[in-house]
Amino acid sequence: MAYKSLFTVLTDTKLSDTVLAHASAASNANNAHLDVLCLGVDRSQTGYYYAGANAMVMQETINRAREDADAVEQHAIATLEKTDARWGTETSVAQLADLGRHVAARARFADLCILNKPYGNDHGAEFEPILEAALFEGQCPVLVVPEDSDPSPTPQKILIGWNESPEAMSAIRAALPMLSAATTVHIVVIDPPTHGPNRSDPGGVLSQFLARHGVRCEIGVLSKTLPRVSDVLNRHARDMDADMIVMGAYGHSRFREAILGGATRYMLEQAEIPVFMAH
Repeated sequence: MAYKSLFTVLTDTKLSDTVLAHASAASNANNAHLDVLCLGVDRSQTGYYYAGANAMVMQETINRAREDADAVEQHAIATLEKTDARWGTETSVAQLADLGRHVAARARFADLCILNKPYGNDHGAEFEPILEAALFEGQCPVLVVPEDSDPSPTPQKILIGWNESPEAMSAIRAALPMLSAATTVHIVVIDPPTHGPNRSDPGGVLSQFLARHGVRCEIGVLSKTLPRVSDVLNRHARDMDADMIVMGAYGHSRFREAILGGATRYMLEQAEIPVFMAH
């Protein structure tokens, strides 16, 4: 499978350049079409919190969101016109509690969604639900790109975080076009279970599966010597100078990860290189 339909969502001109650079580079590398949703977000939630809200107030918030969407689209067009990518833009307006519907309706028809890292300075409250809408409602793999990271549409060194979960396997299947083109793929298993069918050869069946797709891979079994799994993965990614990390998203419920933390949330907070995720 090749990535022929790419999708991204922009809500802030100040945080658009990196994701547009990654998306346009991926479009060129895959001869794909890039669809850009320029979303104006009404964060006031007037219609949800106050059923009797004044119509003029509600219209004003919608007008502001529309102006934001138009400004983001103008910025996107000005940026993409300088590239050789094939692309199209559209604008839409949504209240914060309803934006997932807009994102999912488009993400479900994309091969890959390329989005900003949802956490960071000046990142709006909409970044996290946009990511989750693409992953869950849209059922689309997502490439999360940190700010100021360099585009690498054909990553040569890839780290796979493998824990035998269905989510990790979904991410690996979705990333096969990139894995097949990479020169080095490290399957990283952290503290593998001491019981079970794969206890004597952790990652062995996965490496066999990947080898049949022409993926050149190695297996590394690591101990959890740092407080979090994401810490170990990020350290190993730095040690191997990886271009991308592939991992499953949200093994626990999103609510639990949001409140208690989890590998997905910590990775998205700390990621220094693009992270390819699927659920």
